[in-house]
Amino acid sequence: MTKRLTEVAKKAGVSEATVSRVLNGRDGVSEATRTAVLTALDVLGYERPTKLRGERARLVGLVLPELQNPIFPALAEVVTGTLAQRGYTPALCARTIGGVSEMDYVEMLLDHQVSGVIFAGGSYALADARHDHYRRLTDRGLPVVLVNAGVDELGFPRVSTDDAVAVEQAYGHLRSLGHERIGMVLGPEGHVPSRRKLDAMIRAAGWGAGDAECVERSSFSMEGARVAATKLLERGVTGIICASDVLALGTIRAARRLGRSVPTDVSVVGFDDSAFMTCTDPPLTTVRQPIETMGQAAVDLLVTQIEGAGVLQDELLFEPELVVRGSTAPAPGR
Repeated sequence: MTKRLTEVAKKAGVSEATVSRVLNGRDGVSEATRTAVLTALDVLGYERPTKLRGERARLVGLVLPELQNPIFPALAEVVTGTLAQRGYTPALCARTIGGVSEMDYVEMLLDHQVSGVIFAGGSYALADARHDHYRRLTDRGLPVVLVNAGVDELGFPRVSTDDAVAVEQAYGHLRSLGHERIGMVLGPEGHVPSRRKLDAMIRAAGWGAGDAECVERSSFSMEGARVAATKLLERGVTGIICASDVLALGTIRAARRLGRSVPTDVSVVGFDDSAFMTCTDPPLTTVRQPIETMGQAAVDLLVTQIEGAGVLQDELLFEPELVVRGSTAPAPGR
């Protein structure tokens, strides 16, 4: 009991005496503090006292594709914190290889009668993936928000980084350094954000059919990126724009295995500005997603739907920011 009081008090940011008053139904506690304590109890997995179980905080699912990419834990921190401030209990669902699928998580969340769901990096972003479980949510009339671009026909509100601006920033930076042979390491063929980045590159660089050799596809893994980037480097590319920081780190690994230096021989630009990119060797030049603003906006959109104030069908686009570090330099010979 003492351990529970200590953990809940720490999570809610109140004293153990306050937690005790809430759990025993005593007066002298504000509604905001009471909600914070009950939310902390739910998040930590403790059972509420019997007399409080009928007042269980509203539950919202956050479904992520993984937690290995630092950008997703960063998003989860923003979303769960914002949900708790709004009086909702976040339920974090992260997929793992061979573990629970996104479809299974949807079923579990429906069984728990969630008030809404926020998805990030799910199969909604893959044009050739199955989307039946999303349609189940539509059929139930459940509020849903997607973080970053998804297939249009789903019709859910979306909060996205502007991929076109991200590519314009990265391409403009490399061109300013004198790079003329610039390639891209993108996600799978049907990945909507990667498709948007490619479309933006075609416009910015004036690419034609013959420039297809400047693009390689990869799973979102360092090893997949290493294989893809090796092909680009063997074709003489000196600057590479990547669809994520993880892909950028795999690209740097590819360059080194070929005996090339980053950034002396090859410049690499990532996307996300996830945690620790200042600590890589070299520190990674990348395009920063405004994760805090996007996470808060996603919660606002979801709560607006839950409270019955209508659904914003338009996609909210947030402008990214180029962060220049040590993985880019003037093109060789400049």
